[in-house]
Amino acid sequence: MASFARLIRLTIGAWAFLLLVIALPAPSVAQQVNPTASSVKEQQLLQELNRIQGRVSIPDQRSGVLVQPAGRDWREFRNVTLRWIGGIAILGMLAVLVIFYLRRGMVRLESGRSGRTIVRFTAFERFVHWVTAACFIVLAISGLNITFGRPLLLPLIGFDAFSEWSQWAKYAHIYLSFPFTIGVVVIFLIWIAGNIPNKVDVDWLKRGGGIVGHDHPPAYRFNAGQKAIYWIVIIGGTAVAVSGYLLMFPFYLSGIEGMQWAQIVHSIVAVLFVAAMLAHIYIGTIGMEGAFEAMGSGTVDVNWAKEHHSLWAEEEQAKARAASDGATRPVAAG
Repeated sequence: MASFARLIRLTIGAWAFLLLVIALPAPSVAQQVNPTASSVKEQQLLQELNRIQGRVSIPDQRSGVLVQPAGRDWREFRNVTLRWIGGIAILGMLAVLVIFYLRRGMVRLESGRSGRTIVRFTAFERFVHWVTAACFIVLAISGLNITFGRPLLLPLIGFDAFSEWSQWAKYAHIYLSFPFTIGVVVIFLIWIAGNIPNKVDVDWLKRGGGIVGHDHPPAYRFNAGQKAIYWIVIIGGTAVAVSGYLLMFPFYLSGIEGMQWAQIVHSIVAVLFVAAMLAHIYIGTIGMEGAFEAMGSGTVDVNWAKEHHSLWAEEEQAKARAASDGATRPVAAG
């Protein structure tokens, strides 16, 4: 009986020792495969390892960040995504205008010219328009050079010429931004009264604005299409100006991440702005007979005014008759 008890004790001891040997490595294995461990993710480590940051001698320590993880996404946008957006917007608009011109042609004056003119824009209005337009054209060309110059222009003219051109384009882009911004502000002030949307604009849009077909819906001084261009100039001009000045004076209001967002907003709005202005230039030149004269000489033919802005023409003729009646009315003797 005693020998049987010893056998039981030896068996229990052997099992206990075996279980102890098996259980000892278990914590180590569990630590290696625990999926809920609160450790740093591998992707986060890889991103932070690519950050290059040092110490700078200027007060703003944010400028010490040379490379940071979000910069790779911004570089991908600038070198790839932005070029697709700009190419589709600008080339797409040019293609649409060419096709439209080939199918529709120039919108002609159906009633012909009357030989009489009416003042459309004053000298001051035309001056503000052309200064702003000239600045916009230079800003557009110099800005597009930043995005498309290296892949398109550099292979054609070589490194030396491209460097010289890009340097002068940069100076023009910076300094002409100030008169452009002033022009946008003045345009907002002098034409805001005539560019508030109204019910007449809804009917004008429903009838195609006289561009589609040969209809001539009534309109005041500015029709719905011109009002759309006006607000594109005001909103788009404000967006590119604000974002551009954030880039021109870096690190005053934000760090490098904020500047990257400013550049994204600036570039996307700019290429869409250019596409919209191509449509505006088309209508004002080869798209519509007599339209360029409004900003050229400041006057338009009376028949042009009646066909495209009949409500405005009636208002102007009523003012002229009232002024004529007042000038010819005899003055009572005192």
